Amino acid sequence: MEERFYHPQYDWFKPSGVFGLGLGIIGTLMILFGVSIYIARKRYNFMSKYLRLKYLLEFHIFLCTLGPILIVFHTTFKYGGIVSVAFWSMVAVVLSGVVGRFIYIQIPRTIEGRELSLSEVQGMKTDLSFIFREKYKLDENAINVLVSFTSEDNLSDEKKSIRQLRKELQRINIGKQERRSILKMVKSERSLSGRISRLEKMQKLLKYWHVAHLPFALIMLIIVIIHVGVSLTFALNLSF
Repeated sequence: MEERFYHPQYDWFKPSGVFGLGLGIIGTLMILFGVSIYIARKRYNFMSKYLRLKYLLEFHIFLCTLGPILIVFHTTFKYGGIVSVAFWSMVAVVLSGVVGRFIYIQIPRTIEGRELSLSEVQGMKTDLSFIFREKYKLDENAINVLVSFTSEDNLSDEKKSIRQLRKELQRINIGKQERRSILKMVKSERSLSGRISRLEKMQKLLKYWHVAHLPFALIMLIIVIIHVGVSLTFALNLSF
């Protein structure tokens, strides 16, 4: 840390140097563009015909991850004073963004990225009883047993339930190809049932997540604007 000031390329890599300052500018512009275009598309339907929300979210995450990394190199890993508040706010925004991404993918959405309602998700469920009865000619007892594997009570231990399901399919004594087809359908329904049971909880978590994510983003933005303003003022004073 003490020797870097004597390095022959220090004037190039320091925060106010050509390279260091360039990293800060590019990183800040990445964050501002990533946030602005995502908000414009999500809230105001900007270019909704050309920008799918789910792909734009990935782009937003990419820019708002790479931008902070460039800003860290711009600071040369030194953050003190008011800038440290912006830095740690930025870290909090990135970490909360990772959590938000996890919550986001738990909520079923359309191909355009619109959040599905509970009734829409429930409408995606397949009538397994009808298929087992009409296609596989199973009796009611066997149908009830197979359908029970998609209920919420059997979602906790997936490995155990699937193992029991395989044994039940073998007991029913149907063909190997048909067993695979039934197993695939039941797994799909179990996955959908699990998402339905988590839907309301994840929607609430997403609302609470915004409460934590947005304030840190605003704090970071305000301090960055102050930092840029002070830096420009200081640079202009030195030029005169």
